[in-house]
Amino acid sequence: MKTKYIWLLAIALGLTSCDSDDDNTALVNPLPELTAGEADFSNYVSIGASFTAGTTDQTLFIASQQNSFPNIISQQFAKIGGGEFTQPLVSDNIGGLVFGGMVIQPPRLYFDGAGPVQLPAMPTTDASIVLSGPFNNMGVPGAKSFHVVTPGYGTFNPYFGRMASNPAATVLEDALAQNPTFFTLSEIGGNDVLGYALSGGSGVDQTGNLDPSTYGNSDITDPTVFAQTFSSMVSALTANGAKGAVTTVPYVTSLSNFTTIPHNPLEPSNPDFGPQIPVLNATFAALNQAFTFLGMPERSIVFSETEDSAIVIFDEDLPNISAQLNAVLQGGGVDPLTAGLLSQQFGQSRQANAEDLILLASSSVIATLNEPYFNALVAQGVPAATAGQLAVNGVTYPMADQWVLTPQELTALNTATDSYNATITAVASASNLALVDLNAILTEASQNGITFDEFNMTTDLVFGGLVSLDGVHLTARGYALMANKFLEAIDDTYGSNFMASDNVARANDYPTNYSPTLQ
Repeated sequence: MKTKYIWLLAIALGLTSCDSDDDNTALVNPLPELTAGEADFSNYVSIGASFTAGTTDQTLFIASQQNSFPNIISQQFAKIGGGEFTQPLVSDNIGGLVFGGMVIQPPRLYFDGAGPVQLPAMPTTDASIVLSGPFNNMGVPGAKSFHVVTPGYGTFNPYFGRMASNPAATVLEDALAQNPTFFTLSEIGGNDVLGYALSGGSGVDQTGNLDPSTYGNSDITDPTVFAQTFSSMVSALTANGAKGAVTTVPYVTSLSNFTTIPHNPLEPSNPDFGPQIPVLNATFAALNQAFTFLGMPERSIVFSETEDSAIVIFDEDLPNISAQLNAVLQGGGVDPLTAGLLSQQFGQSRQANAEDLILLASSSVIATLNEPYFNALVAQGVPAATAGQLAVNGVTYPMADQWVLTPQELTALNTATDSYNATITAVASASNLALVDLNAILTEASQNGITFDEFNMTTDLVFGGLVSLDGVHLTARGYALMANKFLEAIDDTYGSNFMASDNVARANDYPTNYSPTLQ
């Protein structure tokens, strides 16, 4: 019995000792009290485009807006004097917009187990109804840099139209009217290159959705225009002593919209493609001989029976050799009609290579019938069977420019992005603004993944956790990571201690996919 009580006493002393150690540890290493440093967060206004607004899965909906990175940041600011943060919320969790009873922006996407699909529901947010502001979140999907200072932009962009103070207002004016003490200026410049990228450098909006090209054109904004616009915005925002944080522009082609579809998606194991390979190679034999005769064997089209094959693409940067090709084909014994068709189709084409980026939207087009071309061939008297064989997208008919970004187009995108970022970095330094290197963050995520709490987040579509189902915008968890990166930069610049005091967003509090039942 004595032994029993001795053991109980030992256990009790052990537990007491453990509790005492924990208490002492807590006393020795307490978290510091949250401080704002030099910043005043009492009136925070965010300015930007779709990332700022909270766009996810191709559109805005209530949950995505609530999980926008500015709203997440405002929740931390509120702990240290930050005021109410208002947003121009849409009407539902379906997403999309209607105007005059017509859908002008489709509902959000969801994952059906196989891939992203559109929610089968009707949007209820009427773009013609103007909300009563002002709003702290001035994120406007589709806005390019110069749109932020364009009077009357709300008459072109329904997202700004429903939140503008008046028809002639600018985004910047409505932000300045609130006298912000702190601001974020995020992804300014992103849409200045994104429209070009999403159109494959062609200026054609293949999605049918509201994207940057809808609000003007998809040309890349002149870096000089961007520099003037960005500098003037920062000057206006800091004129009364407000502090703020800005971001660099990411290489948009690091996002999954441009990295999901490989350049060689044609699998020999595909029962619709594999058995056709010998016939296709025989059909292209005369054409390939003509390419070789003209000293351009790299343009030859050959499909492998053992490995995945590249699609055939139109490349506007190639010299157009249609006339020479026609002459060589006829000289080799090909009948004039066939020679004319082949030279017309393949005078400026080649098979794709690893340096080409194939847009996500092309997944529904590759290896399908190009109906306009098919109908045109039939109208010329080509038999339907032959026309069908010559009109398969990416196989016998080159994929149009709008589906592909070639190396030359990528160079144009990256050159502009680098110029924008040089401006942003210089202006941020001169104005003592916090700088979030969004370009470096997304590049790291696309190459090696980026750690957020216990998660390794990548830019892979659906399962990467960072980029939403549209392949461009972030998930809620991605925006939470972005919010923490802002807080980290704010700490470094203004002496606040959000990170050290553990006043940050937690990954587990934010989803990567929304249920289709959320409406």
